[in-house]
Amino acid sequence: MMSAVGECLLAFIFGSIIGLLVQRSRFCNTAALRDAILFKTYRNTKALLVAMMILTIGFTAFISVGEGNTMRFDVGLNQVLGLFIFGIGMVLAGACTVSTWVKAGEGNIGALWALIFTFVGMFLFSLIWSFNFWPPAPAAMTGEPMLKGLQLGYANAVTLQEKTGIPAIFFGLIQFGVLFIIYRLILRKEQTV
Repeated sequence: MMSAVGECLLAFIFGSIIGLLVQRSRFCNTAALRDAILFKTYRNTKALLVAMMILTIGFTAFISVGEGNTMRFDVGLNQVLGLFIFGIGMVLAGACTVSTWVKAGEGNIGALWALIFTFVGMFLFSLIWSFNFWPPAPAAMTGEPMLKGLQLGYANAVTLQEKTGIPAIFFGLIQFGVLFIIYRLILRKEQTV
């Protein structure tokens, strides 16, 4: 087991490397989708798909061997609405949260304002949201649809593994395959242009 200082040092090194990679590559989740839809350029989209494929296999492999400790929360209309509003904010800010951090670190004042209001929005949400759902109360998070609370339930690799007895990696491989097909379609589309 690693000491607290060791964990902090490891987190600092890992965060610095990821920060440098994000800053140098100009990677942005918003650009991955926006550029593909509006400008038909797929550089960030391909990088996002590769990252999703790697993470899918990694997470579901850990879950399959019993080491994954996934967060369980219901998905409801509140998340759909919140993600829609957050997406609009990202497009208006011109960057996702990750690249907004990078831009703020580079001295972009607009990005700094976007970060400040991201924090303000999260704080206000935590004040406004019902005590049953924020922080997520275990009694309210059943995984089953609960229309009174506008919760649709959830199904992820862990719940599918528990309910079917099929290892989570199987579901991860299916998702990997779908992402890989999308990646190959993008490559084919780029070659024809």
